[in-house]
Amino acid sequence: MKRALMAAFANRLAMPDLRLMPDEPFSVGRIRIELLAGLTVALALVPEAVAFAFVAGVHPLVGLYAAFLVGLITAVFGGRPGMISGATGALAVVMVALVAQHGVEYLFATVVLMGILQLIAGAMHWGKFIRLVPHPVMLGFVNGLAIVIFLAQMTQFKVPGTVVNTGHGMSGGEWLSGTPLMMMLSLVALTMAIIWVMPKVTRFVPAPLAGIGIVAVLVIALGLDVPRVGDLASIKGGLPSFHIPTVPLSWETFEIILPYAVILAAIGLIESLLTLNLVGEITGKRGGASQECLAQGAANVVTGFFGGMGGCAMIGQSMINVKSGGRTRIAGIAAALFLLVFILFASPLIEQIPLAALVGVMFMVVIGTFAWNSLTILRRVPLTDAFVTILVTIVTVAYDLAIAVVVGVIVSALAYAWNNATRIHAVTRESTTDEGAKVYEIQGPLFFGSADGFAELFDVAGDPDLVIVDFKDSRVVDQSALQAIEAVAAKYEAAGKQIKLRHLSRDCHRLLTKAGHLMVDSDDDPDYALAVDYDVQTGILDGGH
Repeated sequence: MKRALMAAFANRLAMPDLRLMPDEPFSVGRIRIELLAGLTVALALVPEAVAFAFVAGVHPLVGLYAAFLVGLITAVFGGRPGMISGATGALAVVMVALVAQHGVEYLFATVVLMGILQLIAGAMHWGKFIRLVPHPVMLGFVNGLAIVIFLAQMTQFKVPGTVVNTGHGMSGGEWLSGTPLMMMLSLVALTMAIIWVMPKVTRFVPAPLAGIGIVAVLVIALGLDVPRVGDLASIKGGLPSFHIPTVPLSWETFEIILPYAVILAAIGLIESLLTLNLVGEITGKRGGASQECLAQGAANVVTGFFGGMGGCAMIGQSMINVKSGGRTRIAGIAAALFLLVFILFASPLIEQIPLAALVGVMFMVVIGTFAWNSLTILRRVPLTDAFVTILVTIVTVAYDLAIAVVVGVIVSALAYAWNNATRIHAVTRESTTDEGAKVYEIQGPLFFGSADGFAELFDVAGDPDLVIVDFKDSRVVDQSALQAIEAVAAKYEAAGKQIKLRHLSRDCHRLLTKAGHLMVDSDDDPDYALAVDYDVQTGILDGGH
């Protein structure tokens, strides 16, 4: 079932034009595809970076520099070719309070510390723990982010200049109405139609790039009065320059920036590693989690020293890239360099691009990102998995990704523990080797969740003088299991009866012996051990024959 769900999930993400791109990384055709994919991503990065800078309460160039630096460094050194990184809304909503209270220089210092923490995570290979994220959480993650991306585009349907930063993100603003609204919706629909039709006509140009180009030419040629990139802010600037954050080098400063740095590092790594897995499903690649942690950390350290707001992987732009055919590092590098060219030389032209075209591209990303098959899967999977998927989706939209993933993993773990706790039971029979002995064949894991159920399996008063507990189909997992065994042994000892343990696995032997509860005294039979002579006063099981 799990393999089938993963295949269905990957197929949902792998839109038709994702699987038809050539794999030759150095052919002329491949380089052309990669460069065009990078150009498409760069165009989509501009309004996102500007908008997230506004959310964080900093100058638009702070967001653009972050998109350039983080995007370039992670494209070169990241763990998954095809991923796009930059300034993100998930981080911006955390930064806004810091900037409002202490200023942008503290933000730069926080980004540097955030990067250092991510470098430590990469060096310690903590990225591998992303494997603990269950598939229902992944489904909730992509569905929640699809909804977040959709809702983020709603600000483009407001009159430019009326949206304000409340200190907790962007809010307010007057909605477009009448002719401006109809024109905006028409251009969005036209862009989406072009993206849908273009692959059926030709694949020479990525469909999103064609949609942006055609709609932009139409708007400029007809002189249509619609919101454009330049209405958000001017993107003209120079090269980012080295800048040491001007904050006091004191313990007080460290206490201010550390909590923000920890939260930002966690959110950034979680979003990046989950995006890495999604891109891996599409491109058929595996691994690279620790390398991605190191790349994200290095990128944020550099960005903090060059006046950027930091960033992480961007699922929307990553989906645009792979949909446009980007499969190698060339596309990510090209996207970053194109963005720098926009800032230095092409700002007047880029500022003329209608926002409707970029909104149309992002709406197509939403359609491609949302796991529509999960709506039917929810009726077939266990109720707990369905609940986790819906819960993670809701928490992602209502709060943020990091909280959603943590909540999802905790709920899934508790559900798993409960299911395993109910599996503990015993089959009883008479021993064929020890006359008159009763054998309890334990089935199911013995751990903190099943310890109480384990104790209820035994009939101390009605059992014979010798009882054998066989763990051939079970295993002792933790301290709670050890305590449960001690408690049962104490009851039999108090009743003047003897208890033996059999077929404990090697790791269980080591666990019990290390804890001082069981001595294995037969090297000839490492799969067999006895636990007798329970000392009521010391609470220790001594080994015997």
